[in-house]
Amino acid sequence: MSLDRPIRQAPQNASAEDDVIDLGAILRTMWRQRLWILVSVALFTALGAFYAYKIAVPKYRATSVVLLDTAQDQLIDLGAVLPSLGAESEAINTEVEVLKSRRLLERVVNAADLTQDPEFNGALRPLSLKTKLKNLVTGTTPVTPSAEQQVTSAINALLSRISVRNLPNTYVLQITLETENPAKSALLADTMAEQYILYQMDVKFEATRDASEWLTSRVADLKIELEQAEARVAEFSSNSEVVSIETVQALERQLKELRDRLQALRSSLTADTERLSALENAQDASPEEKIVLADDPRLETIFRENGPSPAFEARFRQIVNLADVQVQRTQAQVQALMTSVSARETDIARQSDELIQLQQLTREAEASRLLYEYFLSRLKETSAQEGIQRADSRILSNAVLPYGPSEPRKSLILVMSALLGTIIGVGGVLLREMRQNGYRQPSELEEDTGLPVMGQVPLLPTSNRRQALEYLAMKPTSAAAEAVRNLRTSVLLTSPDKSPKVIMLSSALPGEGKTTVSFALAQNFVGLGKKVLLVEGDIRRRVFSQYLDVKDAKGMIAVLSGETTLTEAAIHDPVLGADILISEQTDANAADILSSQQFKTFIDTARATYDIVLIDTPPVLVVPDARVVAQLADTLLFTVHWDKTSKTQVRDALRMFEMVGVRINGLVLNQIDPKGMREYGYGDSYGAYGAYGSKYYTN
Repeated sequence: MSLDRPIRQAPQNASAEDDVIDLGAILRTMWRQRLWILVSVALFTALGAFYAYKIAVPKYRATSVVLLDTAQDQLIDLGAVLPSLGAESEAINTEVEVLKSRRLLERVVNAADLTQDPEFNGALRPLSLKTKLKNLVTGTTPVTPSAEQQVTSAINALLSRISVRNLPNTYVLQITLETENPAKSALLADTMAEQYILYQMDVKFEATRDASEWLTSRVADLKIELEQAEARVAEFSSNSEVVSIETVQALERQLKELRDRLQALRSSLTADTERLSALENAQDASPEEKIVLADDPRLETIFRENGPSPAFEARFRQIVNLADVQVQRTQAQVQALMTSVSARETDIARQSDELIQLQQLTREAEASRLLYEYFLSRLKETSAQEGIQRADSRILSNAVLPYGPSEPRKSLILVMSALLGTIIGVGGVLLREMRQNGYRQPSELEEDTGLPVMGQVPLLPTSNRRQALEYLAMKPTSAAAEAVRNLRTSVLLTSPDKSPKVIMLSSALPGEGKTTVSFALAQNFVGLGKKVLLVEGDIRRRVFSQYLDVKDAKGMIAVLSGETTLTEAAIHDPVLGADILISEQTDANAADILSSQQFKTFIDTARATYDIVLIDTPPVLVVPDARVVAQLADTLLFTVHWDKTSKTQVRDALRMFEMVGVRINGLVLNQIDPKGMREYGYGDSYGAYGAYGSKYYTN
């Protein structure tokens, strides 16, 4: 059998179309499922109300306000000793962290005796049922925590209940406490502010005390160092000839005078030595030359009176001797001055070194004295400061007793619960819609497969297969009966020239209602006065016995084997009004039986004997039987379970028929749930399950 019309392939731009979000479709879906969304909103709102009014413990907040004093005046300037609060934002943020420090919270716990409060000490609260059951199962004996552990637990609880914030652009800190009692909240907020101020004073007092202790020790050490330095100066002064720097300066002046005299004597010695040498070299010179060299008036007088005479020579020799004596005298003076200069230089060098050492010792002693006096002054100031410390902050406003609980915020909880219910409701609806992979509308099935939907059969209001036949027989004007008649009409009109005689029904998977449709069609064809044979082509499962009350009857296997004839084996059902040929159990393979020549002969015989032959075959995705039988059928109907058979299963099943060249004439959208159609918003639009059908049908 050729395939007249191929299965329609999905459009190439399907992925692009799938990426487009149809907002209108989403809104319509939410409108159709509004009941579930409202139920979700009501449920979560009720849960929120139950929590807010029954479960949640009321909490009360109280706030104490502290002002940071960043510009306070000190009676004594001890900025280097005592810590002070700066005006920078970092300093203010630091104070915020100080307020949340465990050391300060421990002071608050001790001051308010919170270890005796069950709200802050879990050891005082009775064990919860969960804890009791856990201890019972594990065999654990409750252990009372130590005092230190209870304090730690109270600090942790207090830390979780405090909130400290700095008002922007101010030096104001707000300390907020939240507890289960309004008076307790106000008391703890004020206690925390007071302890914060006392903590600042204690810090300053400890700093002052530590500074005093350190300064006392340091002053004592500096006093010893000063005494030792002064002792070294006195000892050096007593063992040194240096009196002062003026003495050294006087010696330097004397040395300069000696050096000047020495320079002058050396010049005189040079002149005298040159004169002596000239005189000694002039022994043989003329009298006039000697007179010039000697430059002596007496020698000149003797020469003028006596001329060159012995007296003249004696006087000249006397002058030479005097010049020699003068040279020796000058040399002695130069030597004496050189000795004095050397002695003075030695004295000056020695006394300069001693003066430098004295000055160094004196400076060290003076530095020790200044340091000692400074630390002694700081010690006195610190001692005076111990009794006049002031805190860097003050309480600006005490906590006010709260009039109502701050938590739970019931209106907010109700709004958030309703919003959460809406989100979950809408999300559930959309998730359910996204998970839908079946067919709900005939147009969708036709669009996806390219095949016509010949029938839309609603879900029968029965509990078993036999009751389904009785229902259709007893209510011939019901919506289900009319839907089967529409299917019958569509089948008969598939070929206007020649009505089909052999009609095969199949499906993708079991449980899609093709057997019930087969029985319903047989019953409807009988209503046209047709002689109908319904053949159980599912040799493997054999479910016809659930419709008929027959046992050990001969069936198709007996007919094919020649053991009996078709007329003898056919069972006439009074409710159905048609002949039924069941199948028996056999060891032979069902596909081999249906592919045999005997089966083809059987079909030919059935064609000749009956007006309509209906063959109920197994699911095509499970076994190959349906594809074998389809080669002999005039019309092939494929049953699809409404909103259950997946699109992939339908496509795969139709492809199985396409592979063997079988033409599928039409589809049957079966077991349509009217309630489900109304739920999805289709109940007013389609066929036998439309709302207007109540005017035509008697169900």
